Amino acid sequence: WALHLKNVTVSLGGQYECTFATYPYGTKAARIQLIVKAEEERHYLKKVWLNQTLEIPCLENTTSENLSTYPLKWLVGENGRKEELVTKDPSYPAVYRNSSALFRQRISLGLNYTLKIFPTKITDDGRVFSCHVLYHPERVQKSSTTVRVFGK
Repeated sequence: WALHLKNVTVSLGGQYECTFATYPYGTKAARIQLIVKAEEERHYLKKVWLNQTLEIPCLENTTSENLSTYPLKWLVGENGRKEELVTKDPSYPAVYRNSSALFRQRISLGLNYTLKIFPTKITDDGRVFSCHVLYHPERVQKSSTTVRVFGK
């Protein structure tokens, strides 16, 4: 006897109980606690020409309808250090964290919460941009994209 769950989401997490009657021993029950964990971080590589527009999707194969109801943030990392670029709460406009002069006036959020960078610079080469979507306090889905910038 088994319970098969398809398309598992965080909402399916919780305690499950199987109860059945036996003769002559009476009712038997078993309980199991199901904890649904987030997917692991996905890594991508994006190639772009110098001085072009770079668009990095937040989560591949995810529509804006799925993302629009959850808080998300874009970060950039280099040498083990991460800097927050943009945060987006479902009911508020995007907040740009322009503490770095390197990205000031060059970043924006596009359709489906893609990170748009224009113009790309040689200093963007090798940087890792990551998107974090908070589906649940215990479930953050992440994608990281390493950028390679080419000149002509």
